[in-house]
Amino acid sequence: MTSIVALDIETTGLNYSDDAIIEIGAVCFNNRRIEGEWSTLINPGKRIPPFITKLTNITDQMVLHSPPIEEVLPDLVEFIGDAPILGHNVQFDLSFLRRYGILTDNDPIDTYDLASVVLPSAGRYNLSALTQALRIPLSATHRALDDARATRGVYLRLFETAQNLPLYIIAELVRASEGIEWGAYLPFREILKQRSKEAIPADKITSPLQGPIFDETTLPVDAPLQGNENPSPIDIEEVSATIQHGGQFSKHFPEFEYRPEQVAMLDAVAEAISQSRHLLVEAGTGTGKSIAYLIPAALWAIQNDTRVVISTNTINLQDQLINKDIPDITTALSIDLRASVLKGRANYLCPRRLENFRRRGPQNADEMRVFGKVLVWLNTSKTGDRVEINLNGPIEREIWTRISADDEACTSETCKKRTGGICPYQRARQAALSSHLLVINHALLLVDIATGNRVLPEFKTLIVDEAHHLEEATTNALSFRVAQRDIERLLRELGGTKTGVLGWAISAFNGLLKPGDFASLTQIVDQSTDLVFRVESLMRRFYDAIEQFISEQREGRPVSSYSYQERIIPATRTQPSWTNVEYAWDESLHTLQPLIDMVAKLLQATMENITLLDEKDEELYSSLSNIYRRLYEINEQLNALVFEPLSDQIYWVQIDQNRGRVSLHSAPLHIGQLMQKHIWYAKDAVILTSATLTAAGEFDYLRNRLYAEDAYELALGSPFDFESSTLLYIANDIPEPGDRRGHQRAVEMAVVKLCLAIGGKTLVLFTSYDQLRRTSRAITPTLAKDDIVVYEQGEGASPHALLDNFRSSDKAVLLGTRAFWEGVDIPGEALSVLVIVKLPFDVPSDPIVAARAETFEDPFYQFSLPEAILRFRQGFGRLIRTQQDRGVVVIMDKRVLTKRYGPTFIESLPNCTYKHGSLINIAPAAVKWLNI
Repeated sequence: MTSIVALDIETTGLNYSDDAIIEIGAVCFNNRRIEGEWSTLINPGKRIPPFITKLTNITDQMVLHSPPIEEVLPDLVEFIGDAPILGHNVQFDLSFLRRYGILTDNDPIDTYDLASVVLPSAGRYNLSALTQALRIPLSATHRALDDARATRGVYLRLFETAQNLPLYIIAELVRASEGIEWGAYLPFREILKQRSKEAIPADKITSPLQGPIFDETTLPVDAPLQGNENPSPIDIEEVSATIQHGGQFSKHFPEFEYRPEQVAMLDAVAEAISQSRHLLVEAGTGTGKSIAYLIPAALWAIQNDTRVVISTNTINLQDQLINKDIPDITTALSIDLRASVLKGRANYLCPRRLENFRRRGPQNADEMRVFGKVLVWLNTSKTGDRVEINLNGPIEREIWTRISADDEACTSETCKKRTGGICPYQRARQAALSSHLLVINHALLLVDIATGNRVLPEFKTLIVDEAHHLEEATTNALSFRVAQRDIERLLRELGGTKTGVLGWAISAFNGLLKPGDFASLTQIVDQSTDLVFRVESLMRRFYDAIEQFISEQREGRPVSSYSYQERIIPATRTQPSWTNVEYAWDESLHTLQPLIDMVAKLLQATMENITLLDEKDEELYSSLSNIYRRLYEINEQLNALVFEPLSDQIYWVQIDQNRGRVSLHSAPLHIGQLMQKHIWYAKDAVILTSATLTAAGEFDYLRNRLYAEDAYELALGSPFDFESSTLLYIANDIPEPGDRRGHQRAVEMAVVKLCLAIGGKTLVLFTSYDQLRRTSRAITPTLAKDDIVVYEQGEGASPHALLDNFRSSDKAVLLGTRAFWEGVDIPGEALSVLVIVKLPFDVPSDPIVAARAETFEDPFYQFSLPEAILRFRQGFGRLIRTQQDRGVVVIMDKRVLTKRYGPTFIESLPNCTYKHGSLINIAPAAVKWLNI
């Protein structure tokens, strides 16, 4: 192998045409031998922004007497020579340097691209995360030479891992990337050269898409469940005994604790299932509710050869159920229990579409990266489920849609004919047919309802865990959103006579159809091509009219740094300037509808002649079908928004200031009737459970929202002793949130003193990302002096990655917004203090919130307050996760003391040790409570 130069630069910003380089670091190496290092600070000729100084610790004073960029470039070029340039996201570094006309012929190597392929399941691909994941002693510091050294270390470890990949995968990666400039081509080519004497089996050459999911010996073999016409009830006392003193669970798991609340919930669930009743169960933290509903569900299903569907909101709970709780039940009760997970089609890989993608070949670096990632992942995956790989960003996720099983035109019969039964989605469906317990998520439950029960196998018993999310999940599943860019992307996908799906149709049928038929098809494509150009132009004018209308409605008020939303209500449509919107849409409609008709004709022609197509062109019908469906939906939704609004729908326009993007939205006003028709009336027994179903001690709010009039109810407290484990401290002298500056200063001061006193170990929950960022900027420098790390939601890392970093840090504080008010599970001392900055009321101007509030006589007390209490209880529940936990909850919103509704928040919590006092006493009180 020739020498490689690892390169990194630090800059004043991200725009190579406007920003400047402030530091360069480079390491020349050959295999593991370092041949030289080179680094320098650079005077950028401008001030260094404060956030760059915070990131790099490079100050204006440090670069004041450094050379300008022009002076150092000759030395840099001499150091690098003609060696390949290695970097992490190397095109960023090269874009800054190549504007000076240097390094234009050096081949790039990108550790981001290489890591994406070699480590398809990695949680993150930034340089710091990779050094940790690969256990490289060099850390990325946002200083150029340190990062160049770290990049070299990452590359060597990744190259070593890549060398151990099967040779047929290496050969396929090199073949597919010929002619594409992407950052992993050189290392894979080098490995192929090193292993050139090895032979590749013939079957691996003809079909390199190999892996456990394509193994026909692993096809589901269990017979589908038949069900009993007259199901027999289970013995509730016998079922209850399994988790009581001396029961099977205590015999198999010595650490298993007897919890009266768990027994009470199990009894109630068993009775509801046996007696065909609906039930609402609130079970406090530590109840062990999953075991409480899984045992009766499992025994009922086995006894009656039937299925129980369990719906969750999060992947984490799905994983817990299928990988821990259900296996524990199977072991403890010694039962033949079959369980599986089923997700939506888009979550699974389609082997046929992947093979077609391979035959056509990746067209750019993004497609090559995803193809390589999937190819390596197939070597180990047994499920074909996309959750196993990291699809990083919207581009990779969009590419995934082209190889996923999300193809409504593909039935189980056609899939079996095409793939021989190895499709991961069809396997999951087959497994679902024979499963006693079928675990799904809320979104799939709603998709099943929306498609007339064509997604899930038949079931009569449903358990919904994390049920407080059911209304939101239903709303999201039935919502619509389209931006101008989405329409443009769809039209580009449709293409023209020589591009996109239209061009594909011409190419696919050329020489296969009779001359007259081919002429007719060509005419349809020609007319469609003309309409595509016209629709794109008219849609641009339509969105311009929308943006102009919203600008007038704002009356000069600036858009925030996030987004601006404007509801479209009857009064909106009476505004004089709305006429321009109507006119622009009417023009678009009169062109879009003929385009949809043309696509329908082409779709019909393709279906009639599909048997003539080559195997590589079978995907044409599916692509046309999906485009037709999306165009039809856009037409229907936008026409309703402009001309024919439905009374049970909410419509709004959103402007994303960061991206300058206008998007149009709709969502259902109510979901209760849908629940009533498809859930309560359609199923024999429905159990809704969560740690938070009640507001002010009553189920009324949730019952009314979900039309659950006939459901029985059971509220169970937590088995935890909160009075001895939890100090609830309310600051009584903090300014109310209405005093923005005063409240903000008080929060910053209190959080700093608190974290310094206890050494971090704090989660701070915000309702506003703007306030979170201001707090982060204010507290980070002070806490850093005491080696306390501030982790901030929104800095690029996923919530999961932030939680991992927080857990593994000795001294850290985590600042989070909505994503962290629930689902956070950090037992032990790592999380000792929870700070709630404000009561979590919804933003009143949010279109869905505003529209639904209008349906109540007293919107605040009947709608806003119950919603806020439910979220407040979820936030509180992040602290105490086990019997041994001990901690402090600090509320920095004095409204719980000063407002008439305030006590309802406190009364909704378990009975803690309660104290209210001055801000300055928070830290001493926490230290005393935690015995620090």
